[in-house]
Amino acid sequence: MNIRPLLAAGLRKAAQRIDDRERSESPEPRQCPICGYEGAFEPFGVVPRPGAMCPNCHSLERHRQFKLLLDWTDWLPPGCSLLHFAPEGAITRLVRPLCEEYVTTDLMRDDVDLKLDIEAIDLPDRRFDRVICSHVLEHVNDIAALGELHRILKPDGAALLMVPIVEGWDTSYEDPAVTGEDARLLHFGQKDHVRRYGRDFRERVTRAGFELSEFAVGGADSVRYSIVPGIRIFLARKPADRPE
Repeated sequence: MNIRPLLAAGLRKAAQRIDDRERSESPEPRQCPICGYEGAFEPFGVVPRPGAMCPNCHSLERHRQFKLLLDWTDWLPPGCSLLHFAPEGAITRLVRPLCEEYVTTDLMRDDVDLKLDIEAIDLPDRRFDRVICSHVLEHVNDIAALGELHRILKPDGAALLMVPIVEGWDTSYEDPAVTGEDARLLHFGQKDHVRRYGRDFRERVTRAGFELSEFAVGGADSVRYSIVPGIRIFLARKPADRPE
């Protein structure tokens, strides 16, 4: 018996119940910092996350958090060159107008400017001012990838990194013997992930030569803009050259 249609139907019903509850019971309207919508948000995800998606512009939690980063910090100053790995349309629409040069890349997709392998980037040293690398490192050899990001950034350049992370773990969990899709789903949470990060993700970034800071949205704002509490954006800065 194929139970997938039954599971799909059950998830759709659960999502509808969550949506109805959000609309009827939410004591405060949500606000989307991207499009300005105010009101109830919709559930989204295979396991539906309540209030995850703006019904007007369809932004998700990470997109709204990124918009707040742009609004509240100077991470992306005018006139930058920026390389965007695995670009998402919602982020592209925010970033492209702000950049002097905006280049998209993905090894597997055709709708990008360049097909680059993040573990061996075919670009010269010190090429870009900024890099966006969201939910990529958990799929690849991250030590090689971080070294390559450091190499192609200009001095005082910066990379925006997002990864799923288990803050309760001291060390990341990875096992090269776990190779099958079903096994990776069980061990790492997704069929194409090769690890689950722990708090030592930060050490991996700094060992690659970066200075690291973090951006998170506080309690009241996480409710207002419907952002997953505690999710961090990692901002990895390549130090400037020292004067001779």
